[in-house]
Amino acid sequence: MMEFSLKRLGFSVVAGMLAVAALAPLAAADSPKKGGTLIWAIQGTPRHLNPAVQSGIATGQPGTQLFAAPLRYDENWDPQPYLAESWKVSDDGLTVTLNLVKGATFHDGKPITSKDVAFSIDTVKKNHPFKTMFAPVESVDTSDPSVAVLKLSQPHPALLLAMSSQLLPIIPEHVYGDGQDPKKHPQNSENVVGSGPFKLVEFKRDQHIILERNENFFIKDRPYIDKVVMRIIKDGSARTIALENGEVHLSAFEQNPRDLARLKKNAGITATPDGYGAIGPLAWLAFNTKRGPTSNVRVRQAIAYAVDRNFIVKALFLNTSQPALTGIHPDSPFYDPSVPAYNVDIDKANKILDDAGYKRGNDGMRFKLTVDFGWASIKAPAEYLKPQLKKIGIDLAVRSSADFPTWAKRISSHDFDMTWDVVFNWGDPVIGVHRTYLSSNIKKGVIWSNTQQYENKDVDAILDKAGRESDPAKRKALYAEFQQLVAKELPVYWTYTLPYHTVHSNKLGNAPRGIWATVSPLDRVYLK
Repeated sequence: MMEFSLKRLGFSVVAGMLAVAALAPLAAADSPKKGGTLIWAIQGTPRHLNPAVQSGIATGQPGTQLFAAPLRYDENWDPQPYLAESWKVSDDGLTVTLNLVKGATFHDGKPITSKDVAFSIDTVKKNHPFKTMFAPVESVDTSDPSVAVLKLSQPHPALLLAMSSQLLPIIPEHVYGDGQDPKKHPQNSENVVGSGPFKLVEFKRDQHIILERNENFFIKDRPYIDKVVMRIIKDGSARTIALENGEVHLSAFEQNPRDLARLKKNAGITATPDGYGAIGPLAWLAFNTKRGPTSNVRVRQAIAYAVDRNFIVKALFLNTSQPALTGIHPDSPFYDPSVPAYNVDIDKANKILDDAGYKRGNDGMRFKLTVDFGWASIKAPAEYLKPQLKKIGIDLAVRSSADFPTWAKRISSHDFDMTWDVVFNWGDPVIGVHRTYLSSNIKKGVIWSNTQQYENKDVDAILDKAGRESDPAKRKALYAEFQQLVAKELPVYWTYTLPYHTVHSNKLGNAPRGIWATVSPLDRVYLK
């Protein structure tokens, strides 16, 4: 039995028992101070506050304050203790043992036990949109209240990461096991009984979410903050002004380039892109591989050569983002930057289309296509595409949707040629990447599945193997092979990372910098 941990490869195999202390405060220069009220601006109203049955950052930001996960991750992608004070993965990868913090309680004083862990996993499996996260978990042995033993049908290298942040909130069985639909449970939004560092005081839609310190939190002397007021400020300019005048201490997932440039000039404010590696936000041009000209790989390659990533990053986003060459985020340990980049080359794009038999008509156009986009932040790249494709003889119509549901219905029904889209990696490729490329995930009516209808048996086999492989180096090699293959076939042309930034007052200590940004517990944050 040996202990093994490999940083920057996203997975730590532990064949012996880990016994590690909780993370030390991130700022060694300052001693964290207790007390005070954190004012935190969030951009939208969540449907509810229970991440076990709802994905997305709107629910994840408050949800990770209200509910604790078994593990948390440091900035090096290594798992650290949280509600599980130690854990063990068997040599064959089929058993994962979690040793829970003894004496930990829910907000109503009831003990947190292994049965709650089992119940939480079962709830996520049945209700969360990320079905692959816990699919291999066949059962959980709860014979010891302080030990949860997960039995797996196959090795699952993404499992430890899936037990962090908002992906596995530990929810109380004595509340949610009452027979009501957990997606519609009244205590998702009111009288929330959580397991995390803060308790719900009030959730007033479109106005605020108010939290208070959990005096009985299972980590001694945490959290440092007494109260958190999450102000729902939907207008980006209003958030910028609130940050500048000190009304707000913290805002995350900010992406307006001009607002960011303005905030970075303020000496009392820090605006940083660090900490979004696990979120893995990517923007890309997705193709319908089963309809019209975009079903031809040569057309997709020609379009890729017509797009200037550097222009998008520098001119449209003012260098607040970075180029992305694959479906895996550049901050991920599995990213392979050696894939064909398709750097802009109009002459080459035209030759590809000429050789493919797409002749120009009297108007200079070869054929017509439509590009969709679903929300305002993606409008500029979509509109940029029109003059670029005209250079290679493609008459492009840019089509907006009345609202997000309209766009989602259109794309998930496969009624599109191309769509400029945004997707998250969600930490491990098994969770957020496989869904786009697996032929088994072509599901009509389900957005952010394989809506491109891309089919490749070799890709299916590689991803299946990578999803079972526990050796980090072998996984990295498999994902490199996958990225090389899809870069040639281009079901999606990857363009740039979203310019997400965390913006905070310099009066804030231990501002979140880990791989989950503010979709993580802020028990270590304090006011100087």
